[in-house]
Amino acid sequence: EEMELLDMTVVKRDGHRESYRREKLERGLHRALEKRSHTEAAFRGLVQAVELAIQRERVHELTSARIGELVMEQLKSFDKVAYIRFASVYRSFEDVETF
Repeated sequence: EEMELLDMTVVKRDGHRESYRREKLERGLHRALEKRSHTEAAFRGLVQAVELAIQRERVHELTSARIGELVMEQLKSFDKVAYIRFASVYRSFEDVETF
């Protein structure tokens, strides 16, 4: 199987830190893409595109908020409905924060 490539720390909204885990990214993407048609290969490509975008940040720590933005950038061209779905969930967190 694929090696876990990203050796990186994710800083959560509450300041808690945890290691980056691909499964978490995949879970969030699967949720956004529920009942949307896509191939397994396309899904893997999407995950790779997000991870590449994360690597391009060239940092050892990234906030979960920044990862969310990178996910949205990739989802926008992959599937508009999934993008809107993900963005609305993501933005509602942001609104709670600013509230």
